[in-house]
Amino acid sequence: MEIQELLPIGAAIASFIVAAFFAAWVSKQNPGTKEMMEISNAVRVGASAFLRREMRIIIPIAIGLSVIIGYFIGLSNGIAFAVGAALSAIAGIISLKITVKAAVRAAQSTGNGLGKTFALAFRGGATVGLAVPAMALLAITLLYFAFPDPITIAGVGIGASLIALFIRIGGGIFTKAADMGADLVGKVEANIPEDDPRNPATIADNVGDNVGDAAGMGSDVYESYIVTMLASILIAALIGAPENVLYPILVGASGMIASIIGTATVGSRKTSDVMKPLNTAFYVTAAIAIGLNFVFTYLFLGNTPIAYALFGSTIVGVILVPVIQKITDTYTNYKYKPVKEIADSAKWGYASLTLMGIIKGMQSTGPFMIALVVAIAISFAVSSSAAPDPSQALLYGIFGTSLTAMAMLSLAGIVLSIDAFGPISDNAGGIVEMTGMGDENRKVTDEIDAVGNTTKAITKGFAIASAGLAALAMIQAFQYEASEVFHQVFDYSLTNPTVIIGLLVGGLIPFIITGQLINGVSRAASKMVDEVRRQFKNDPEILSGKSKPDYARCVDIATVASLKELWKSASIAIAAPIVLGIILGPTAVAGLLVGAVVTGIFLAYHLANTGGAWDNAKKLIEMKGAKGTEEHKVAVVGDVIGDPYKDTAGPALNTVIKLLNTVAIVFVSAFVAILVL
Repeated sequence: MEIQELLPIGAAIASFIVAAFFAAWVSKQNPGTKEMMEISNAVRVGASAFLRREMRIIIPIAIGLSVIIGYFIGLSNGIAFAVGAALSAIAGIISLKITVKAAVRAAQSTGNGLGKTFALAFRGGATVGLAVPAMALLAITLLYFAFPDPITIAGVGIGASLIALFIRIGGGIFTKAADMGADLVGKVEANIPEDDPRNPATIADNVGDNVGDAAGMGSDVYESYIVTMLASILIAALIGAPENVLYPILVGASGMIASIIGTATVGSRKTSDVMKPLNTAFYVTAAIAIGLNFVFTYLFLGNTPIAYALFGSTIVGVILVPVIQKITDTYTNYKYKPVKEIADSAKWGYASLTLMGIIKGMQSTGPFMIALVVAIAISFAVSSSAAPDPSQALLYGIFGTSLTAMAMLSLAGIVLSIDAFGPISDNAGGIVEMTGMGDENRKVTDEIDAVGNTTKAITKGFAIASAGLAALAMIQAFQYEASEVFHQVFDYSLTNPTVIIGLLVGGLIPFIITGQLINGVSRAASKMVDEVRRQFKNDPEILSGKSKPDYARCVDIATVASLKELWKSASIAIAAPIVLGIILGPTAVAGLLVGAVVTGIFLAYHLANTGGAWDNAKKLIEMKGAKGTEEHKVAVVGDVIGDPYKDTAGPALNTVIKLLNTVAIVFVSAFVAILVL
């Protein structure tokens, strides 16, 4: 192998080594008292039981689809699907294991102050942040080396997206059902804290943080990385220059190396603002990534106008990350006006707070749209204008846009590290509350958790933006693949009625799936609410602290209810492009993909930001010492409404967008085969 082929493999291995170091360091920290370990073990057992039951459903489906794809579409795509699916599940499991272990140690460290607690939570998150993208980088690199034609490994995208969607849906419904039960009955009706040991749903709530936020986000970022790189190498292959195909993989390697260095900058120094070391780590990572991209461009693409144009597209992608970060932070952080306005609106009741949250979430999509449009316009214009062959200007423009998305995802290591400490601090706060460690300890976890809410929203915005940019390349790749398979050039103009039909169907899909997911959370949550009320009614001594709640029963209810909801959304995402392609052909599918992107990314961003803003509005009121007041109860209900927005439906939509695209590309040959029959 040449050095450019060894670089991504070496970067992935180095990332695994550093992740293992962080994991070992976290494991060596004091796990706390026997009572703390009992709670942690209960969360670990509950989360593991949920994943095992989910995998019993997912694994047979994955094996069946792998065989079907391998038989009808090609062996390499069947293998790629299996790799993508397996590593997506592993990404979720790794995320879950380390966050459970880190949370109890972070709770114990609260006695040592904010700096030590933050460092422990961050290094737990960095274990996930470095391991998960490294798996994605290594998987797609080795698959490409084994099967050099990218279209023959497009199945890796379906596998990654499908399993990520299952984990996102199952985990998202589980966590929000438990959270709503803990909030509505515990906080609002019984007037006890969410994480009070008397609350029967509290263990299920903590389990949910891990299966939804940790496992779900791990698999989500993994599949975003896979699909974005796949989109970029598909377009590069269409251009026909072999060095271009390897370039997106090198961009991934530069971001991986930069993320390793960036995570190392966060230590256990005393700090009064945990966002400062997080921002420093990110900017160090971004600067190193840009520098390495320049070096790799010069060394492997040469001193040519198109090489520097493509490098310019990667700069746009790196810059886009802090831009989206700032937009999301502005609309979800309690320090800024939008969340303060939502918190103030709680004085006027439930309707006022609900409307204000929806308004601010909708307003946030405007700056987000502008950022995406500017990034697309710059990357496309720069790359297309520098194309060595004018006939390939369109392809080079799309390739430049895909590199913008790839440069974004190359920073997944640091972004996921910053995100993953959120569920760790949330669980740590629960353990502090349940073991009665005191207000000062809880104050430490609350401060980190509030930042964690914002960083989780930022990561969702990051994944949503990358989905939109990657989808543009995937749609272009689909059109070229359709022309190859059908041996004709299709009319994708708006005068073609099948394109319009596709646009309408695709635009509708995100709304249907959002409705299904929120309805699923509502059904699961109603069962949880009934169970918590039943326990309080049948055993009044639970609230007096003399009797212990049945935590396991609540975990089981959330597990069963969430697993029932797995099928619907995934079935729509898989079936829609195939059915429409068979009935109306590739032009309708192209319309469907565009329609789903246009409505999906903005709906997803609105849902994520609205939910995050409601959550931090509640936290702002709590930080002012207004717990238990009518204003606080109003904010709690807003947070409950926002839970399925930000943690179930919103994150699922960006995965749906990518799943639609990968299914369309892989199964395009099936359209013509069935039409011929």
